[in-house]
Amino acid sequence: MIPNKVKVAGVKYVIKEIENMEIEFNQLGQILYTKGIIKIDDGMSLERKEQVFVHELLHGIFYEAGFEEQDEDMINRVGIVLYQVLKDNRFSFGSEKQIEGMTMNY
Repeated sequence: MIPNKVKVAGVKYVIKEIENMEIEFNQLGQILYTKGIIKIDDGMSLERKEQVFVHELLHGIFYEAGFEEQDEDMINRVGIVLYQVLKDNRFSFGSEKQIEGMTMNY
């Protein structure tokens, strides 16, 4: 599931699904660092949208970590693997954690 917003290093990014991005801009996704926006083409399958979201999120992580120049090939490769790991292992980090049947709030 793609959230409608995400924080990276304290900076809030709003996620927007945009019609015809691939056709009009030849892109499946885009991140606008100074505006705090991640755009994703809305014409894709859910799995592809999630994968593109992780890709753009990685750009945001690297940018906020001070890497303004980024290797697109590396982002592509790491993004694909990270998406698979998160998806196949059902990672979910929230405010509650289950420990031996008890709910722990943080």
